[in-house]
Amino acid sequence: MLKPFKLPDRQNAPATFRLATPKPNFGLGHLAHPGPRIIVIGASTGGPQALSIVLKGLVPAIEQAPVFIVLHIPPEFTEVIVSHIERVTGLPTHAAEQGDEVAKGHVYISPGHIHLGIRRRGADCFIQLSDGPPENFCKPSVDVLFRSAAKAYGEQVIGVVLTGMGSDGLAGSRAIVAAGGMVIAQDAASSTVWGMPRSVVKEGLAHSVLSVDAIGPNICDLFRSFDFCEKDS
Repeated sequence: MLKPFKLPDRQNAPATFRLATPKPNFGLGHLAHPGPRIIVIGASTGGPQALSIVLKGLVPAIEQAPVFIVLHIPPEFTEVIVSHIERVTGLPTHAAEQGDEVAKGHVYISPGHIHLGIRRRGADCFIQLSDGPPENFCKPSVDVLFRSAAKAYGEQVIGVVLTGMGSDGLAGSRAIVAAGGMVIAQDAASSTVWGMPRSVVKEGLAHSVLSVDAIGPNICDLFRSFDFCEKDS
């Protein structure tokens, strides 16, 4: 029998904001196994520094799931970020390419000025790039990635909204929560600009609000708890 769904500790949540109450559903339908199967991350101002910290703490989880990252950067910096993340994690890291099959243990970065998404075909998922209009004045947009992940993976998505200006990621976080997935927001104290995460927290979509150095270890704990549950089931 599956053990109860254990969330990370709700640290640093402003008292006036309501955190989401998760309603996990272990009847996964077309998805074969319970527990998280993909991590999607959105970041903007201060994002490269925050990503380095989060990904260092996420390595054990990344080995079990793909990670998709949308970062608001110009195209000429994409390969710089890819090389940096590969050095930080020691894991295969790529600028996302149209039609590539999604593989666990890999980190996929949004190319500059192109939306990054995921589409499911049967049991497999593939990268879908789009040259559509900006959303929230952003291209790539976190919302595009988060919505597509929610559609492809349902309740198996963990969405992470890191430091950044504006509200990109808010609509996508709604989609993840509606699909039964989890959203984690970076706290104000560790954010360079508490805009994107604040919009998610203010609307009550965050299951946890964590400092940047606590996000990776908490997600790893969640993966370990589900691995234990599956062995006990």
